[in-house]
Amino acid sequence: MLNCFFVSDVHGSTELYKKLFDEIFAEKPQAVFLGGDLLPHHYNNKNFILDFLQPNLQSLKIRLEIHYPNIFLILGNDDARIEEPLIQELEKQSLIEYIHFRKTNFLEYDIYGYAFTPPSPFLLKDWEKYDVSRFVDPGSISPEEGKRTIDVSIHEKKYSTIKDDLDALTIDEDLSKSIFLFHGPPYQTNLDRAALDGKLIDHAPVDTHVGSVAIKRFIEKKQPLITLHGHIHESARISGSWKDKIGRTYCFSAAHDGSELAIVKFEFSNPENTERILL
Repeated sequence: MLNCFFVSDVHGSTELYKKLFDEIFAEKPQAVFLGGDLLPHHYNNKNFILDFLQPNLQSLKIRLEIHYPNIFLILGNDDARIEEPLIQELEKQSLIEYIHFRKTNFLEYDIYGYAFTPPSPFLLKDWEKYDVSRFVDPGSISPEEGKRTIDVSIHEKKYSTIKDDLDALTIDEDLSKSIFLFHGPPYQTNLDRAALDGKLIDHAPVDTHVGSVAIKRFIEKKQPLITLHGHIHESARISGSWKDKIGRTYCFSAAHDGSELAIVKFEFSNPENTERILL
């Protein structure tokens, strides 16, 4: 059995990170998944990765020695992509594995990561793409607009989709023993319910489900063992559940809109016994 933690959407809160590090030290999970929106907008005029994340991970690794977990990490739509090289430096120091748009292995399981989410009303577009087509929900800003911290080609802004990315990432692979670390949740599930009730755009009601159609269809078709999601903080409170099931696939969210740290604790071999705790 594999004891695993999943955390997402901590947005650079040192208090939440310290709770996570303490829980890792106490329980010694074999793997930790960090699902994006990990960085703050500002950190006392310093760099959060260099001045907080790196030294704390180094300290944890020294303290845990052989019990230091495999830490799988992606960024999220609220994280500036200009910070990606510093995240990759953490990987070079064997502190984390950065797995956006990558496949890696952990014992007999395949681990995949994917950070992009569909167009939102937010201005930062570093980690947003069209979903299955160039359609944009009313009130949202297209990937061709907004702002970015790194340059990408006009072709990528205009034509790249989450659907095509997921097809390219997995091709014809058997995903029955795979774990997917997504930032965005699948569409019309317990995990993508936003607080948009009663909101109108041009007198038309806005869809209260804001997840990815491409991710939903991908899970329906490919049926990975477990998928991990974040992004929509209030979803569990509104829908009443932080988990869902699509066919044989277990889907879990660690997004949380309270002041506590939400940790999803699960085992690859027994996903039905997964629990979520608030610290």
